[in-house]
Order: sequence, then structure tokens, then C-alpha cells
Amino acid sequence: METQVFHKESELPRAAEALRAGELVAVPTETVYGLCANGLDAAAVAALYEVKGRPEVKPLSLMVGGPEDMERYARDIPAAAYTLAGRFWPGPLTLVLKAKELVPSIVRAGGATVGLRCPDHPLTLALLRQLGAPLAGPSANPSGAPSPKTAEAVLGYFDGRIAAVVDGGACGIGRESTILDLTATPYRVLRPGALSMEAIGGCLVDGMRIIGLTGGTGTGKTTVLRELERRGLLALDCDEIYHELLGSCVPMLRELEQRFPAAFGPEGLDRKALGRIVFADPAELRELNDISHRYVKEELRRRLLDHALRGGQGAVIDAIALFESGLSRLCGLTVGVTAPREIRLARIMAREGISEDYARARIDAQHGDEWFRAHCDAVIENDATLDDLKEKIHKILDI
Repeated sequence: METQVFHKESELPRAAEALRAGELVAVPTETVYGLCANGLDAAAVAALYEVKGRPEVKPLSLMVGGPEDMERYARDIPAAAYTLAGRFWPGPLTLVLKAKELVPSIVRAGGATVGLRCPDHPLTLALLRQLGAPLAGPSANPSGAPSPKTAEAVLGYFDGRIAAVVDGGACGIGRESTILDLTATPYRVLRPGALSMEAIGGCLVDGMRIIGLTGGTGTGKTTVLRELERRGLLALDCDEIYHELLGSCVPMLRELEQRFPAAFGPEGLDRKALGRIVFADPAELRELNDISHRYVKEELRRRLLDHALRGGQGAVIDAIALFESGLSRLCGLTVGVTAPREIRLARIMAREGISEDYARARIDAQHGDEWFRAHCDAVIENDATLDDLKEKIHKILDI
């Protein structure tokens, strides 16, 4: 067999014809060259396994033209697949999904899943359009040999054994795609590759519906938070996270002790002493926030990522300093909760057992209602019954 080499898009109909005839064609991607067969032709895929020397117990991925092809070959597709494909396709990410029966058993190695990937190379994408079928395409090397980054390297392996090579030049990345399994939670990387888990996680978090909830102490934010949690959103109370970190985060405690030594005694941090310091001086409060916001934000991002990897699609962040901390930039919607001052005073005093003077100092150290009305996308006035509050939540958030 003479292996043909195609360099131009005008030559791709000949490559597509060879694939339809059950022959093998090597193609370029942004990572490495792939050795391809028509992914819907079981006999051609069997020949691919034989030529590559790949054990048939190892499944193959399918190259597709874009996110619109997922539903042709996969079922029960999670929202995360569309989020990731929308961001990273074409690109070096293979998504493992539950396969439809259309995908031959030999591609799946007898399993129930299939990996889908959209290669970022114009010639290969054009070939996929002309073929009208997916390409089963592992790297174009004999099993165990280095993956090829040029057409010449492919010919060094398979000249005379395959029908053609589409020469798209040297591959830019030279490393295989990252394979991510989305068929069970938490999602997991089956093969590290050119796309980092940090990038994948960041995309999943960006794709979540995140509501930012803010307002002064005693306004009833926690009631709103728990109502949203009851309706299916991950609840992230930054005040709770902060207090958890005060009991467990050694680096944060060290910074606080260095900056506020008067708030520390033989038994460690005295929270009321720290409160007296910062609520009496706005500059001291800013110093505390500068330290605490960094650690709270880091922990909050960790929890959002964990939620996203478990298939979570929504969260609500409760933070008094939602805007000052920069957390508002994570949110698609920001909601302020307000309440009459006397109601707030009564709530704070009853909840925390503090004096009226201390409660007033805490309220005075925070933004007034007008600030929240000016900065938030919506405001909920918590001045009546619980049923009234729930109705306001439903009306504003449409949940």
C-alpha cells in the first residue's frame, strides 16, 4: 500500500473517501497526530487496533466537530459537559460520557462510555465535516512508542501500512489531551494532559449560577440563605467560614496575632477583644478584613470547586463584605437584605448575648441601607413575616 500525503483542504475529499472505504488516515491535532478510522465502522476500528498494536480492552475516543455532536453519540449528558465544551472545544479536552448504542462496542471496548474530543486543527475539522461521521483516533504511534508531532514522524511509523496522512504541520502542544470522566461524581481526570485541572475547575465554577447575598448584621441574611439552600443551592456563609478558620487555620491566626496582639492571650484569640478593637476604628476593621478576606476567599473557592466537581450547578454566597472582598465578581446576581434598625438591634442582642451599645457599634461600623440599594442588583426588605420574606425571595430570584 502506498501511503498518500495530503497538504491542502482541497485534497480532503480523498481522505474522506478512504475513511468511508474502511481505511486508516492519520490527521493533525493541536496536541499530537492521531491515527484514525471511521468511528462508526467496527471493521475499520478493528484494523486500527491491529495496525497500532493497541489492546482491544482499551477503549478509543471519538473526534467530533463540536458540542452539537455530543447528543448524537452520548446520553444523559450533564450540564458540565456543555459548559466545558463551550469553553475548551476545539481544544485538548476529552470528555467521557455515557455512550449511545450508535457507538460500536469495539470503540467502547465493550463498556458503556465513550470519550469525545473536538480537535483544534482546521484541516481535521474540515475532514470531519466532509466525512459526516466521528473519527476514532488514538495517537498515531505504535503502542509504547513516542507520540508523533509531525507527518514525517507518522510516516516513520506507518508508511505503507495506512492509506494517507493529512500533513497539517508540526503540532503546537505536543502533549495528549486531558481526559475527564463526567459519568460519575465527583468528576475525575483519567489522564492528565495539555489542559490543567485548575483550568477545568475554574470553568466549572464560572459556569455555575452563583448568587451573592449581602446586608448588615441582624438583617436576616441567614434566613434568606437557608431558604435558598432549601431550594437546592449550595449555601456558603462567609461569616461561618471565617469562624471555622479562626479555629483551624494556623496561617491566618498567625497573621492576626502579629497584627492584633492585644486580642490574644494565654488561651489564644479572644474574639470579643478583637471585636472591640476593630469596631471602634474603621482603619483597624479594614486591616482585619484584608487578612480574613484572603483566607475566606481561598476556602470558599475550594468549596465551590468541590461542589462543581460533584455536579453542582448553583450556589449562594452570604457575605457582609461581598463587594469589598471581590466576591461579587463571582456572582451573576447580587442581592442585599435590609431591615429596620431596631429590629436588627433586637436580633443581634438576643442571638449573641451582647449589650445594646456593642450591638449599635457593630451596626454603625457597617454600610447603611442606601449603600446596598445603590450597589446590589436587587434588595429584599425583611420587615414582615417569614411567609412575606419567602414571597420576596421567590419574586426576585425566580427560584
